[in-house]
Amino acid sequence: MTGKKPTKGLTKGNAPRALKVRVKTAKKRTLSSTLWLQRQLNDPYVHAAKKEGFRSRAAYKLAEMDDKFHFLKAGGRVVDLGAAPGGWCQIAVERVKALEGRGEKQGRVIGVDILDMEPMPGATIMKLDFLSEGADDEVKKILGGEADVVLSDMAAHATGHRQTDHLKIMALCEAAAQFATEVLTEGGTYCAKVLRGGTESELLTMLKQHFRNVRHVKPAASRADSAEMYVLAQGFRKQSVDSE
Repeated sequence: MTGKKPTKGLTKGNAPRALKVRVKTAKKRTLSSTLWLQRQLNDPYVHAAKKEGFRSRAAYKLAEMDDKFHFLKAGGRVVDLGAAPGGWCQIAVERVKALEGRGEKQGRVIGVDILDMEPMPGATIMKLDFLSEGADDEVKKILGGEADVVLSDMAAHATGHRQTDHLKIMALCEAAAQFATEVLTEGGTYCAKVLRGGTESELLTMLKQHFRNVRHVKPAASRADSAEMYVLAQGFRKQSVDSE
């Protein structure tokens, strides 16, 4: 995957058409599992990810956001929180040139997740519960300096209760945002998953205080019926944190 021209995000206009596959409900499969399987089999991004060698369809979400907002640059240092199975890391490795770059043009990618991840050329993989005590310090130690981009695609197990799920994912988003303000370099970028309804006002206020541009983004690769979207904060103002 690496070493090729950076992958462009698919859009609704150029996404490949998948065959319409219907799945029958098996005795040991619930209706929800059947519907999930049917959706996977008919998802053009799932097909494209398999064809292009990406570990997940989520790779296209990051690719699309970067195509538009240009925050993954050659030589960049990226921390990817909630990285498993590694689709975002693959895009980051390509675009910051973590493998083929030289000198200042060679980037670095650190992927962090509580789940096991297969090794990835060009990325440092850490198995770690980011919400555990001292976890942020462990990541900082491996990073060994400032980061240009902090990504968070962390997600908690869904309970089915909308407000509970919203609170859980916001806790992850807030932890990632706090970490970002501690490690980002001047002008850096923070991007994190939130749920429909957007970012809580308190966190949004904090992001607007520390970043020049804050927006919500819904990539085409994010399923239309999904409540997920992303908050993208660019132009980190390091002085705003140092003066606190």
